[in-house]
Amino acid sequence: MIIAQGFLRLELPEAHSLKGRRQVVNSLKDRLKAFNLSVLDISSSYPKEAEIALAWLAHDPRQSAQIRQSIERLLERRFSEYLWELEVEEL
Repeated sequence: MIIAQGFLRLELPEAHSLKGRRQVVNSLKDRLKAFNLSVLDISSSYPKEAEIALAWLAHDPRQSAQIRQSIERLLERRFSEYLWELEVEEL
């Protein structure tokens, strides 16, 4: 059994308020939950940056890598206008 935790950092240059950032983050969180992940917004009060904590379970490292690839494809397809960085650690 693999436990994976990740941190997704987004730069949101077009967000001018916390409300604007919250709209993007909530949209992303809703889409990520389709992958059966635990998702938590851990952003600070700065509206142009967002940070999301992720966690998931997988049967083996291959399945965990597939989940990570699915997340990256979602980000490239739906959130390509933002700069993002995904850091994942498997336990």
